[in-house]
Formats: sequence, C-alpha cells, structure tokens
Amino acid sequence: MATSRPSFKVAERTEFGSRTSRRLRRDGLVPGIVYTAGEAARPFQADAHDLALFINEGHALFDLEIAGETKVPVVVKEEQRHPVRGHLIHIDCQQVDLAQEIQADVAIEIEGTEDAPGVKEGGILEHVTREVTIEALPTDIPEGITVDVSAMVIGDTIQLDTITPPDGVKFVADNPEEVTIATLNPPRIVEEEEPEVEEETEVVGEGEAEGEAEEGAAEESGGDEGDSGSEG
Repeated sequence: MATSRPSFKVAERTEFGSRTSRRLRRDGLVPGIVYTAGEAARPFQADAHDLALFINEGHALFDLEIAGETKVPVVVKEEQRHPVRGHLIHIDCQQVDLAQEIQADVAIEIEGTEDAPGVKEGGILEHVTREVTIEALPTDIPEGITVDVSAMVIGDTIQLDTITPPDGVKFVADNPEEVTIATLNPPRIVEEEEPEVEEETEVVGEGEAEGEAEEGAAEESGGDEGDSGSEG
C-alpha cells in the first residue's frame, strides 16, 4: 500500500499544438496534463528521461508539483507511447481526493512458478490476465497484486474470484469467476516423424532385388541361347 507519497516536479507548459509537442520531444521533453474535477486542466512538460524512470518505478499515487504551484496528489490516467519505439510521448494525470475512492488499473504478478508441481512435471503455466481494475482510496491503491501459483498442478486454473484483495481494495469485474488469472496446461506432445532414411533404404533394397532378378533372367536367357547355338 502507499504509505508515503513520492513527488515529481515538472514545468508549466504554455505552448500547445502538435508541432509544439514534436519540438518538445526533440528537445527531450514529454508534454502532459493534469485533470481536476470542476477546474481547468493544467498542462505541463517534464524531462523525458527522468519521467520515464519515475513512471517505470510503478508509483500508483504520487504528488505532482508544477513549478510555482502547490503539490497535488495524482494518479496516472493515461500513458501514450510511441507505437514502434515504445517510449513515453504524452502523459495524462488525474488529481484525486484522498478521502474518496477511485478506480485504477494495477498489475497482477505471479510468484512460485518454479515450485508448482505441474510445472515440475513438464506442464506449461500461462499467465492470462496481467492487469485488473480495482476500487480503493488513493492511499490504499497497491502498486501491484501478487498471486501465488506454487500449488498448481496440471489442469488447474486460478480465477479472480478465488483471490483475496488487499485490505481496503475491491476488484471491479462483472463476472470475476470468468476472469482467468493463470492456467497450468499439460505439456505439448510432439509427434516424431518416421525417419526418411529407412524408407530410402527400403526403396533401394527393392531396386537391387529387381536388378538382381533381371540379371538372373538375362543369364538364363543367354545360357539357353548358347546351348542352342552349340547344338546347331
């Protein structure tokens, strides 16, 4: 849980438009915006390298400080990334009321894979759902939810309804019993093809047998001709 909040400082952004955003990115900056209920959105810009490092640390809730303004608690609302290179090109943040529950997406991680009996028997563990929507106070939003799969055997499936959420957290899903977190499948069976060498050997053998039969017939025929010639 978020017991203390890290903070991130950004600069105010006064120029807008796609051309300006491209220039900012060329200069190593990422444009962003903070949305606040009932108030005008506030645009900002941040150092691309520093922001990437901060976001990759997985902070669910943090204080954002736009230069010259008071820090405000925010959550990341949306990250826009380059479709090919994958780096951050825009970020939207939402200012939150610490006393009001909000919904957020958090990552699901699995642990104990190597200890699972089914995996030891050669089964294949598939991590199906990697993110889940939760509802909680901003201060109770976990950075991630860990699911233990160490007891799974081949054929087992873990559904969302079997997972106990952290204190103060509720899963948001219409049918949690239908949300598969992980499944342990039987090992894949690869059918071995018959060696082609044996087939070739068999064909060659048949050819040789036919050749020998033809040679034997020719010898017998030659012998008959020779005998008839000597008699004449």
